[in-house]
Amino acid sequence: MIHQLADVQSEQIGENTNIWQFTVVLPGAVIGEGCNICSHCFIENDVKVGNHVTVKAGVFLWDGITVEDSVFIGPNATFCNDRYPKSKNKEFHLERILIRRGASIGANATILPGVVIGENAMIAAGAVVTKDVGADMIIKGKY
Repeated sequence: MIHQLADVQSEQIGENTNIWQFTVVLPGAVIGEGCNICSHCFIENDVKVGNHVTVKAGVFLWDGITVEDSVFIGPNATFCNDRYPKSKNKEFHLERILIRRGASIGANATILPGVVIGENAMIAAGAVVTKDVGADMIIKGKY
């Protein structure tokens, strides 16, 4: 189901995926089956979302982000793909983020560029992740 007030430009949306109102999905994005993309989200072109992923309201998935199957992303979680952001930066260097299968990211967590979040890892609400997180780790505060 794609809500009539969503702007979904991608044709690569899996079956039984719900995309709610005021969400924008750019043409190059790939979203798997059985996902729930809540309202007020933005998904750029170079983004891959696996199957059975939940993306809660207010999440922006920028170019270079890969989300594997069965991941939960809490409301207003923030992802950064540029270590030195500047307006009209001609020296922009994209740093990819990989979120492995079964990981869970709490509300308002911030994930910095170039990070891998391991399988079944749990990132607490409000955490700031500055480096790779191993499988099954639980992260809170600044890591």
